Amino acid sequence: MSTDSQSYLPPMDGRVALVTGGTKGIGRFIAQAFLDAGAQVAVCARSEPETLPESGGRKASFHACDVRNAASCKDFVDAVGEMHGRIDVLVNNAGGSPPADAATVSPRFSEAIIALNLTGPLHLCQSVHRWMAEQPDGGSIINIASVAGQRAAPRTAAYGAAKAGLLNLTESLAQEWGPKIRVNAIVAGLMQTEQTELSYGSVEAQAELCDALPLKRMGRGEDIAAAALYLSSPMAAFVSGAALEVHGGGEPPLFLDIMKRHSKAD
Repeated sequence: MSTDSQSYLPPMDGRVALVTGGTKGIGRFIAQAFLDAGAQVAVCARSEPETLPESGGRKASFHACDVRNAASCKDFVDAVGEMHGRIDVLVNNAGGSPPADAATVSPRFSEAIIALNLTGPLHLCQSVHRWMAEQPDGGSIINIASVAGQRAAPRTAAYGAAKAGLLNLTESLAQEWGPKIRVNAIVAGLMQTEQTELSYGSVEAQAELCDALPLKRMGRGEDIAAAALYLSSPMAAFVSGAALEVHGGGEPPLFLDIMKRHSKAD
């Protein structure tokens, strides 16, 4: 988050936020935004990065964690809870998948992708529940989902199925754990990350994709971070079980492009 935008951040002083996968990509932007807003932030990944997000003399604490492993998730959550005496926000950001042919991909690959994107977040939600449920002001859980969970996801079938499950999990936990704990999801659209070329191809292809979106650009880490701050703040006090779509207006239907090309040909 830029310095100029910090005056618009909801105050998070005294709050403790956990961000999985918060050492790089979108997760790092989320961790940085919570630090800028005044929160104490803990991030996790399987290996420690060279640098960690910091703001105002405060640095995010790093914890080694494989979110696919339930015991590792519990150890991470309890370590942060015991360090600060409370947990206010969990952002289940860690996730993703390389492309794979659904007909030939190994069972081990599919199971790992589903564990990373669905069962891992469930383990973390369960781990923070006992902390948040005992706090007078409860807590907020934010699951980073994807448009791949709302539409077909060819070449990333297991990922799309897991993200669809994550959206259902969000609604289920919101109903089961209210009123103390609010649970929401952010549905991320096409995003610029360190792996943009792997996901969307050449610079030319990316430019064409951007031109097709109503807002004429892909999403950025700051966009997801701002949505996470909103959902965790008092401004969203009556928002739970929601799927906030942060996708620049969404991907236009294919038939419109086909009709447009044929009308030009005529």
